[in-house]
Amino acid sequence: MSAPSIAQALNQARTQGLDRVDAFALLGHVLQRERAWLITHDDQALTPAAATHFEQLCARRLLGEPVAYLVGEREFHGLRLAVSPAVLVPRPDTETLVDWALELLAASDAPPSPRVLDLGTGSGAIALAVRQACPHCHMMAVDLSPAALAQARANGERLGLPVNWLQGAWWQPVAGQRFDLVLSNPPYIAEGDPHLDALQHEPRMALTSGPDGLDDLRRIVAQATAHLQPGGHLLLEHGWDQAPAVQKLLAEAGLEGITSRADLSGQWRCTGGTQTKG
Repeated sequence: MSAPSIAQALNQARTQGLDRVDAFALLGHVLQRERAWLITHDDQALTPAAATHFEQLCARRLLGEPVAYLVGEREFHGLRLAVSPAVLVPRPDTETLVDWALELLAASDAPPSPRVLDLGTGSGAIALAVRQACPHCHMMAVDLSPAALAQARANGERLGLPVNWLQGAWWQPVAGQRFDLVLSNPPYIAEGDPHLDALQHEPRMALTSGPDGLDDLRRIVAQATAHLQPGGHLLLEHGWDQAPAVQKLLAEAGLEGITSRADLSGQWRCTGGTQTKG
């Protein structure tokens, strides 16, 4: 039996229930071609090896494995990042956190060489996106997982973006240091949440945080004022229904100017506050 054409392979994938966008992404990865090329050359026959590889990737995707893991990369805030099962797949909604950070760093009262910290960096997505857009900042990033930190460091080296990568739990590697801006997209899903089944291929330690999903957010906020410069900002990503709880945590910690921002779908996704200047 002859190998299928590009059009036939894509149609077969869709017949099996694969999303059209995913099918194009996987076949583009196999052939190392862009979507536009696939469309304009859809009558070209696949080699038997390419057809087999595509079928294997489709089968894994249908079992729930993220496309980013299957192709080994994900675009985030204009950067192409290598990803693996050692790190959470960067989400577009997290760009809301980065955009907010860049607004603060571009403000007229921002320090000329701000010290910025990313807690729980994972693939390095947040730290590298901020460093790319704000080359005058001194960026540091922390992660508990050595494997995740290795992935982040490799991304930084490949992109030529210098970041000081530190291994440890939350504030521990930066004890005694203060920052002008701290960002974090910590685990915030409640243990036992039914949505976790759909995330079974991603690292659980990067997803869940106690019965209500707030344990790591509490740990971060509890020590924030000891690590923020006067006028320094703390910006946190959280679950769609956690903004009131996170606002309360920040207020109890003594931060000012507490506000939340919505993600691409209009859900309150990030909350931040400022260390008093007094």
